[in-house]
Amino acid sequence: MSTTDARMRQQSRALEGPPGAAAELLPRFETPIVPQATISGHALVAVIAIMTFLASLTTGAVMLVRAAASEWQADVAREVTIQIRSVAGRDIEADVDKAAATARAAPGVAEVRPYSREETARLLEPWLGSGVALDDLPVPRIIVVRIAAGATPDLARLRQELGEQVASASLDDHRGFVARMRAMSGAVLAGGIGVLLLVFAATVLTVMFATRAAIATNRPVIEVLHLIGARASFIAGHFQRHFLQLGLKGGLIGGGAAIALFALAELFGGRFAGSAGGDQFAALFGSSSIGALGYLAVLAQIGLIALVTAATSRYTVYRTIETIH
Repeated sequence: MSTTDARMRQQSRALEGPPGAAAELLPRFETPIVPQATISGHALVAVIAIMTFLASLTTGAVMLVRAAASEWQADVAREVTIQIRSVAGRDIEADVDKAAATARAAPGVAEVRPYSREETARLLEPWLGSGVALDDLPVPRIIVVRIAAGATPDLARLRQELGEQVASASLDDHRGFVARMRAMSGAVLAGGIGVLLLVFAATVLTVMFATRAAIATNRPVIEVLHLIGARASFIAGHFQRHFLQLGLKGGLIGGGAAIALFALAELFGGRFAGSAGGDQFAALFGSSSIGALGYLAVLAQIGLIALVTAATSRYTVYRTIETIH
């Protein structure tokens, strides 16, 4: 005798007993409505694990990029640059000293550092090469002005004073670069949210197909339970618990793998700190750690994906039971 026939006979005997016997026996099963260990169940766990891993990687990458962009914006916003152009008939060294003195006298300025001719030549080496004589070239001189922490200097007034003292001086507050960095950070955030939405949509569709397959496999049992008076919530609850377990299992596998990957990246990032490669990586991407907030976000995603899996299964069961007459 098959398992399906045994379940049907058990519910039929419940109808023949006292009026309350059916209600007492309905919630009790020797075997669950949805089989626990099936090929489709293992496949669903694998798919959810992959989806959770991709979602966690996306979240961690977005947090790293946004943190790095914030550091870049903060560093750039704390500095302004004065450029002294070479003008015929004027002593550029005297103009550099005068512009530096004007900047030092401005309120809110923490440090003023003029670049020497040798330092300027080294800055141009990637484009002009080494050993190039710059005496005959109108190469401007650069003065880096660092703003004090928490200070908001009047850059318009400083620009005006520089123009009065040194006609060939110009002040750049890097607003264009900061705006581009802010736009890039926003684009990365929007792209990350888009990827997460696609991952959740794919998870919902996968769970819907898996639930429909499980219902089709166990349709005779579901029809009998429905016909003898079992509520839709009772049947949906079995599917919901089953798929919640699958969602948690897949989410823990995928999210755990992502957490392990981020932990390894943080470990190796700290180990290579101070080396040339490590410094370049830190300069480009900032810290390799997503921090406690990042790990909490990954754990939250694991729980969210499990809840989405359970809710999608319950909704699909309700819609399917409505078609049973």
